[in-house]
Amino acid sequence: MPEALWISFAFVLGLTVKAIGLPPLVGYLAAGFVLSGLSAATDLAIEATDVLEHIAHLGVLLLLFTVGLKLKLRSIISPEVIGGSLLHFGITCAVFTPGLYLLMELTWQTAFLLAIALSFSSTVLAAKVLETKRELRAFHGRVAIGILIMQDLIALVVMSLAAGQTPSQWALIIFGLPLLRPLLFKLLDASGHDELLVLLGLLLALVLGGLGFEAVGLSSELGALVLGAMLANHPRAQELAKSLWSVKEMFLVGFFLQIGIGGLPDGEALLFAAVALLVVPLKGVLFFFLLLAFRLRSRSSFLSALSLTNYSEFGLIVASVALPEWLVPLAITVALSFVVSAPVNRLSHTVYERFSARLAPFESQRRHPDEQPISLGNTRLLVMGMGRTGSAAYDQLAREEPLIKRLTPTRQRWKNTRRKDEMWSSEMRRTSLSGRGCTCRRLKPSSLPWATSKAN
Repeated sequence: MPEALWISFAFVLGLTVKAIGLPPLVGYLAAGFVLSGLSAATDLAIEATDVLEHIAHLGVLLLLFTVGLKLKLRSIISPEVIGGSLLHFGITCAVFTPGLYLLMELTWQTAFLLAIALSFSSTVLAAKVLETKRELRAFHGRVAIGILIMQDLIALVVMSLAAGQTPSQWALIIFGLPLLRPLLFKLLDASGHDELLVLLGLLLALVLGGLGFEAVGLSSELGALVLGAMLANHPRAQELAKSLWSVKEMFLVGFFLQIGIGGLPDGEALLFAAVALLVVPLKGVLFFFLLLAFRLRSRSSFLSALSLTNYSEFGLIVASVALPEWLVPLAITVALSFVVSAPVNRLSHTVYERFSARLAPFESQRRHPDEQPISLGNTRLLVMGMGRTGSAAYDQLAREEPLIKRLTPTRQRWKNTRRKDEMWSSEMRRTSLSGRGCTCRRLKPSSLPWATSKAN
């Protein structure tokens, strides 16, 4: 029973790599290679069956559907996101394509597709690292996620073109899909919070998006993304994404197992992965200077760039469609980049502090609107965290100190009881606090001593 071996090895090796701080998908890839090695060394018949291939495809569709659920225009419509992602993609392809063509004696088409696969950064790793550090809503976190979404869209376009499918005349029906949005919103509202919500997500991603788009000659991956994007503005879109999370992750295990079971890496694959790993810092350097060009501070540019300094699982998805013979070398490349990137990103702030004196001079004199310096004016007292304790502290202190400001976490905006017209930076307005404690800061013209009060 091959399924028993798949599950056992995937769990054991996934748990092992997680224990040392790496993403479990590295373990799933390793499990596939171990199973492939066992098959070659013993009489065990272990191969990627049609069932595993189908599970892997479903995992990819669900991944793209959840990407679509997060595809809000305001998260990507900004110069640093659109410009940074497109310029990085163009420069990377322009540099990598001739290099791969000359050094590896590939055709121009293969070299170009490999360059595209290597240009993407990992959505899974970056989102996980930023979430662990609670920086998804920080400015550098939002920039990184926006760039990743743009890269996912580029990957989808490449996959659609590489598939070589010819749309039928019925493909024009997709232009009428926006008319179905009110109906889809009502279905989402009526599905509740339990298993019906999960079934609705599967129906939209796999049936309407996957099979529906295939029926009219379009990519099933495109269909899954489009159906997810249609629900992105619904208030419960993120709830739907969370309900599908475990199902999506389980199916994606099949995708990474399938890659490993497909065959052991040879010497050329390992050499390719090692060289690509040596080049990956250049991706981060390019991101850093591109973001500086869009007037981000050196700190924000560095933290965003570092979270993007890796190779992507979307590169594997593109390769599975366009370059199946390069799937194993790219899988080794992605896994090694995760091994290096994950621990470095956990120390990102420490690394920046060490090199900040050398990086800061590269900053532009003009600052991005979200990174303008914060002015407290003549404020003498600041209360952060307006839960029960914070509200009570504010009410008491406001009787004695008129020059006081507060942070209201429910709307994440600053309120000024003395100067309503004072402007605050976007970064501070969007800061998220739990509301379970309060921090009171006593401000003086000459210094900023802190008095802190916290309550559970």
